[in-house]
Amino acid sequence: MDILERIREQVTNNPVIIYMKGTPQMPQCGFSNRAAQALHACGFEFAYVNVLTDPEIFQNLPRFANWPTFPQIYVDGELIGGCDITLELLQKGELKPMLEAAIHKKQNKEA
Repeated sequence: MDILERIREQVTNNPVIIYMKGTPQMPQCGFSNRAAQALHACGFEFAYVNVLTDPEIFQNLPRFANWPTFPQIYVDGELIGGCDITLELLQKGELKPMLEAAIHKKQNKEA
């Protein structure tokens, strides 16, 4: 499978996914840590990909959505941004409803 197709499949099949350096439990970068903490603060489960253990994704994800840095957070198949945007959405009270809507949409499709 082509790497961009693999990324597209991950983004499509997970209502919320973060591409980060490290894992939510052991982040390897401060930006990834803060973004994962913002997602945790909303109280929903989310998928993650450790880009440090997948060189193909590390090299190709920046061209998938034309976003050059990590972390990258996708909600309902769309890139919402990186650390700063995620924290801003959390502070404005917009992140949790966004995640909730994406998760419910996915659950309704599966039902």
